[in-house]
Amino acid sequence: MTYSIVARDPVTGWLGVGAQTHFFGVGALLPWAEAGVGAVATQAFVNVGYGPRGLELLRAGVPAPSTVDLLIAEDSDSGYRQLGIVDARGSVGAHTGESCAPHAGSARGHQVTVQGNMLAGSGVCQAALSAFETADGDLADRILAGLRAADSAGGDVRGSQSAALLVVSGRRGPTPWNEVVVDLRVDDHPDPLAELSRLLPRSRAFGAVGGVMFTRGLTLGPFEGVAPDELDERLRDLASAAEVIGPDNREADFWRAVLLARAGRHREAADLFAEVAAFRPALLGFAKGLAPLGFLDREALVAMTAHLEEPA
Repeated sequence: MTYSIVARDPVTGWLGVGAQTHFFGVGALLPWAEAGVGAVATQAFVNVGYGPRGLELLRAGVPAPSTVDLLIAEDSDSGYRQLGIVDARGSVGAHTGESCAPHAGSARGHQVTVQGNMLAGSGVCQAALSAFETADGDLADRILAGLRAADSAGGDVRGSQSAALLVVSGRRGPTPWNEVVVDLRVDDHPDPLAELSRLLPRSRAFGAVGGVMFTRGLTLGPFEGVAPDELDERLRDLASAAEVIGPDNREADFWRAVLLARAGRHREAADLFAEVAAFRPALLGFAKGLAPLGFLDREALVAMTAHLEEPA
């Protein structure tokens, strides 16, 4: 029992699902998506098998509306199910069984479908659709805006407990796990959409950190030969990430210092690392342990840490 948004971005090709419900762990059951294939929301008296089976059909080239028809035809309890699907071409399909708890319904737009059951009112789905279609930002931002609008319109009549947001790219390939753009779950929270809103920018910030640590095929030497303009961009990304993450977590600053040291900007690296080590002295030993792994050569390590002493 929940409400959800399933959508494709016609510009980027991204595919996404977002949902909120008054039940524990909606993210473990409802959202399914595969890059360049499609996205599925399965809900009400949920048939989790609609997720993997739906993606299997979409992967085989079955359009979203026909995928919905096939799934419900295979299910003798389809009257209790609710389903929303979008495929990689932007076609959408939806099903609301006649035995779904009221209020139950759906609303469709261009490459987007909203569906819900056990809703506080009949206008919840339309409120979500309107907000999604007029919101700024990328697909994740717009799905989240739609979910917040649904909540403001009454949302789940029982209240709220969990929420999920899953977005994948439009690039189909042999490693779809590398094409996940956003994968966030709030399993148990008094205001799960507020928590999703807090986590989304932090997810992007840590994504920038991870992109610096592991770049170009998960190599351990991602910064060798980086052009000056690319280096400056990555340093800016890390600085921006540090602002979002906040002063109680220096992960982004640690890796920014490493990048500066590797780039030969030793004075800047030493100054920044001194701040990081003052916040958490044990990171000095951690930095020294990275050198044998290929993250720092000896010269860069000494330049970054020579004036510091390890904690007793």
